[in-house]
Amino acid sequence: MISLSRLHAMLNAARTRTETDLTCVRQLVELRRQIPTLYGLLSVNACALAITHHPLAPAFLTLGVPGALVVLCMVRAVRWWRMCPETISEEQATRQLRQTTALTALFSIAFVSWAMILNGYGGPYEQGHVAIFVAVTVIACIFCLTHLPVAAFLVTGIVMSVFLYCCITSGNHVFLAIAVNTAFVTVVMVRVLNNNFRAFVQLVASQAEASRLSEENARLANTDSLTGLPNRRYFFQKLNELLETSGEADSLFALAIFDLDRFKPINDTYGHNVGDRVLAETGRRLAAFTNTGVIVARLGGDEFGLLVRAPGPPAEIIAFCDSICSALQAPIRVGDIQVITGCSGGLAKYPRAGREADSLFDRADYALYHAKEHRRGSTTFFSQEHEDAIRAERAVEAALRVADLAAEMEMHYQPILDTRSGAIALVEGLARWTSPTLGRVSPDRFIAAAERCGMIHTVTLLLLHKALGDCARLPPAVGLSFNLSAHDLASPETVIAILAAVRLSGLDPRRLTLELTETALMRDFEQAKDAIITLRALGIKVALDDFGTGYSSLGYVHRLPLDKIKIDRSFMADIDTDLGCSLISTIIDLCQNLGLDGIAEGIETADQLDAAQRHGCRYVQGYLLGKPMPIVDLLQKLDRDAEVERLHA
Repeated sequence: MISLSRLHAMLNAARTRTETDLTCVRQLVELRRQIPTLYGLLSVNACALAITHHPLAPAFLTLGVPGALVVLCMVRAVRWWRMCPETISEEQATRQLRQTTALTALFSIAFVSWAMILNGYGGPYEQGHVAIFVAVTVIACIFCLTHLPVAAFLVTGIVMSVFLYCCITSGNHVFLAIAVNTAFVTVVMVRVLNNNFRAFVQLVASQAEASRLSEENARLANTDSLTGLPNRRYFFQKLNELLETSGEADSLFALAIFDLDRFKPINDTYGHNVGDRVLAETGRRLAAFTNTGVIVARLGGDEFGLLVRAPGPPAEIIAFCDSICSALQAPIRVGDIQVITGCSGGLAKYPRAGREADSLFDRADYALYHAKEHRRGSTTFFSQEHEDAIRAERAVEAALRVADLAAEMEMHYQPILDTRSGAIALVEGLARWTSPTLGRVSPDRFIAAAERCGMIHTVTLLLLHKALGDCARLPPAVGLSFNLSAHDLASPETVIAILAAVRLSGLDPRRLTLELTETALMRDFEQAKDAIITLRALGIKVALDDFGTGYSSLGYVHRLPLDKIKIDRSFMADIDTDLGCSLISTIIDLCQNLGLDGIAEGIETADQLDAAQRHGCRYVQGYLLGKPMPIVDLLQKLDRDAEVERLHA
């Protein structure tokens, strides 16, 4: 284990190295602007000094040496002019600075040595020119090498040492004064150079820190704090980048959405702390699938997104996504609690499923919904069949928006028989819609469409008014059972409107039973519980529909004030097996122990009816007893049943 102090030391050292490397690159950037100018100035000064000494000194000193030095200066100036410091690495920048420092020393020795040799030729004017050449060279180097102080100090030390030595040993008081004056100016300028370079280093460090903080803020803005995975913003940013690059190159990628199957019950049962730890562990498992071609992100709640570049054939990417589902189905231990969430996924592939972010995401989400409905625990690949279904759903939504609901919708009623009395105890109201453009639309399709487009409350209240009006025509002993949508129960306004409709109808509320599905309860359990209490306060009965098909129905039965349980038709289909008989018997015993009425759905054969009665189920419903029918047909049936009963009496 690394101690905290050592870790801080390592981080500080790493940060220092990074700032140093960045400083080297910035030094080169600044030097590239100045060093070509320095070489040009040295060349001009050397030519001027050679011209003034040409009549007095040998040709190799006034032509050969300065010519060679000028050529070298031009070569170096061109190289610096062509350099691109922004594109080289920190290591290359450091090597370039060291090379520049070494060459600076060599050029300094060459120029000052040549100048001091020329100082032996000519009179006081020529010697004065040499002194000016040295002073200008030192000043120019200090200015132009401000961002490389080591080289500037080296030039100053070499040139001034030779120059001072020559002036002092000359015995000339004038040259001695010039040397002292030049040395003093040089010291002041070196001090200024040192302060400027320190400010430059601090500026680079502050810019590096600002850049680091900006990158850190950007990282935090794109990271989910709970799971450590990228967040929704980052996911859609990468999705848009993939769409741009894929549009140009026509390459393929896949988008998948994963949703935990049983997270909400876990969160409701054990609390948000346990839920957060489950999500954190889920994020850790998902992070194991991340690589250069795979991006995993948390989209929100218990929903996660996946982007896969170059996914290969559908079977391969489906197998990959299924392996993610399998990894998330492994038990998660939180303290003394062990939970199993499960996971389902929806997969869409570019460009077949869509060429825009919204359409691609929506199709993956549609595939996820399909997986939860039909293939929980696995991944569903968005196909042409799903595309056709989406178009059909949109057609239903469009027709629903322009429909004359009052004229086009009606209620049919299916009898629910009391096996003890042999009479119809109540009828279940089932909505029917005949669209002028689409024809007969099944209830599951138009109810789902109404939920998606926000019309479900309007549809529910319209159908309830129709059902209450029809119920008033039924014998007082026959009750009405009416289905509510999950969205209805979650809306306090709709619940109030239902109560108002019942009061306005004049129907005895005790004749009305409202059927709720487990989905309605799972949306918001506490809100659903409050709504049920409000409805029952008026005398309305509440039934839990499709009991046994969900994951938590038993918990809802125990915690909610229910009146009835409708046993799902799937149990009745298996009633001729030992297991089916055991399940039916257990559910009916549960109803009797809790004081609830049990209603067996899906009675289609005489054997199923006999089995239901044999196990003590009082109320039954199914095609054997009567199919859904309009109110007129229902009234005729009731009249016929009453006539038959009178004849038998």
